[in-house]
Amino acid sequence: MEFKSVVQNRFSCKKYSDRQVEAEKLQAILEAGRLAPTAKNLQEQRIYVVQSEEALAKVDKVTPCRYGAPTVLIVAFDKNNVFTYPGDKRDSGVEDAAIVATHMILAAANEGVDSCWLNYFNPDEVAKAFDLPENEEVLMLMDLGYAAEEGKPLPNHFSRKPIEETVTYIK
Repeated sequence: MEFKSVVQNRFSCKKYSDRQVEAEKLQAILEAGRLAPTAKNLQEQRIYVVQSEEALAKVDKVTPCRYGAPTVLIVAFDKNNVFTYPGDKRDSGVEDAAIVATHMILAAANEGVDSCWLNYFNPDEVAKAFDLPENEEVLMLMDLGYAAEEGKPLPNHFSRKPIEETVTYIK
């Protein structure tokens, strides 16, 4: 798919069929995350693939937003392997994991796989439910699958502010 079509047509799917993502498509999605840029190329992302009924039930206990997706990715990062910016006020963990997640969402759309970025959950509850290492922080959950027939973009999906409202050229 052409990149412009990928970014224009992908949407946050809120209703999935039970059709599982094919292994080769999932691998392409994960590879896009692996290739994403990270500060100093530290690659601190940690991606957990959740597909079993038992593991998906754990997801359902920490968020109401799985929407029936047959695959959920837990996107986390190693807090001990981040770049700290000058001034020591922030580090690259959240932004690097967000870049990785965005690459995977766009790769999913390119593969014809629907997705949804989930942020309605308590990261500590997710880490506990999946017994993640203490040095890892969960950024987001990502639903992956194929939209059910009624799984369409929300009415406001295609509504965008004019570029002049979001971009300023500094002289």
